Amino acid sequence: MKLQLENTDGLNTFTAYGEGYVSVNGIRHNCNLAVLPDRLLPNWTLATFETLGAADLELLASLDAEIILLGTGKQLRFPSPELLRPLVQAQKGLEVMDLPAACRTYNILIGEGRKVAAGLLLV
Repeated sequence: MKLQLENTDGLNTFTAYGEGYVSVNGIRHNCNLAVLPDRLLPNWTLATFETLGAADLELLASLDAEIILLGTGKQLRFPSPELLRPLVQAQKGLEVMDLPAACRTYNILIGEGRKVAAGLLLV
């Protein structure tokens, strides 16, 4: 699905997503990825949802964002509460959703000028 946004000049936005990929600013990515309005972190983690660890979420908690979107792939899956501890300690908001919802929500939030980061599990 292709996505179009207004007034996001110079910011990273999702321009498409599909089975096993997302496109940011028209560039396709097939690996796990963390996206912020001003930077990308390719291979943010090499984990799958099943092997996701606290260190992976610690990295997301350290980002300059007030809300973190965790895209868990094709289906919505919630990480165990123990994994969320770094985000709670950093006082970061977390929304867990499937990959398409995370892409759409991220675009809406940056369009509103919010400090958001998306951590996407594509593998």
